[in-house]
Amino acid sequence: MNILKYILCSLLFCIVVINNISAKEDIGEKKYKEENVIYYNLDSTLHFGATLTLPIDKSVFPVVIFVSGTGKQDRDGTMAGHKMFATIADYLSNRGVAVLRSDDREVGESNGAYETSTTADFADDVRSAIDYLKSRKDINISKVGLLGHSEGGAVISIVASTSTDVAFMISLAGLATEGLNSLIRQNEDIVAAADIPDYNKKRYNDINGRMFRVAYDYAQTDSLEQKLNDTFNEWKLKDDEYFKSLNTGGYDHFRFPIYSYVRQAIGPWYRFFVQYDPEKYLSKVKIPVLALNGDKDILVASDLNLSNFKKYLAGNNDVTTVSLAGLNHLFLPCQTCTQQEYSTIKDDIPEEVLSLISNWINKRF
Repeated sequence: MNILKYILCSLLFCIVVINNISAKEDIGEKKYKEENVIYYNLDSTLHFGATLTLPIDKSVFPVVIFVSGTGKQDRDGTMAGHKMFATIADYLSNRGVAVLRSDDREVGESNGAYETSTTADFADDVRSAIDYLKSRKDINISKVGLLGHSEGGAVISIVASTSTDVAFMISLAGLATEGLNSLIRQNEDIVAAADIPDYNKKRYNDINGRMFRVAYDYAQTDSLEQKLNDTFNEWKLKDDEYFKSLNTGGYDHFRFPIYSYVRQAIGPWYRFFVQYDPEKYLSKVKIPVLALNGDKDILVASDLNLSNFKKYLAGNNDVTTVSLAGLNHLFLPCQTCTQQEYSTIKDDIPEEVLSLISNWINKRF
């Protein structure tokens, strides 16, 4: 995959990358039992396949609903050969915390149409998971929390801002940045890390910024597709002249996949996402919040994201934000820390991250 496709699909890549590499097996004696369950949305048009892990040495325990990021994922959170959610669930349930993790829409044992769904729709899916837990006699509904990764952080923010059934929320590189600004920053970071000439970095940032802003301005209109094509055509005329002025003496390999970008941008998910405003939701969240980011994450920038959690949750008296050194978007130790490196990393999520989450939950619940 060339760098241009990374730039345009970066929010999707962290989810749709290789799902077929086997992950590490769980090691050690399990102190929990597993149940494979099916639950439904309010009108039973959607059903979700899930795994519920329940501690066996406690009768009362906190419960965490896991929420994935962008793109179809299974209940284990399989990304580039790493089963992120299965790893975290195993650690937490061995330490007295129950976990419900589900297949996304159109994945595994879940139905529904993923491609036409939005972040708001995924929030409805989380509400269905809460309703399912409320129907069980072995769950204390006063101790149910949400854990969201990447876009899942936006999803749980939406739910926590309105639901009285959510006791706490945990963000793992969860989005606390405006949709437009996150696209711009994310792609600038990816471009900066790319091994390409500076003049091409300038061109990528120029066209990406133009297209993202047009998508934002016209997201709720019928003219979005035309506006995007017009913007590209106007830019292309100027860019052709710019490249000629460089006198590189070589062929111009720079390509912007206008068709695939427009197809993505005019879809319901992108229209909602580009105008997502985290302050609208986080300012209403008064429950305990833990927000973690790897400081080498080039998909959700740690500095900007964590500062936004602090800013938008200023009225909340129990907010913990932690920047974790040397970790990427999947909370894995990294060297180059690019997306291409994900599948080559042999290490798993460091225990310091897992214990931080576990201790934070158990201290409060």
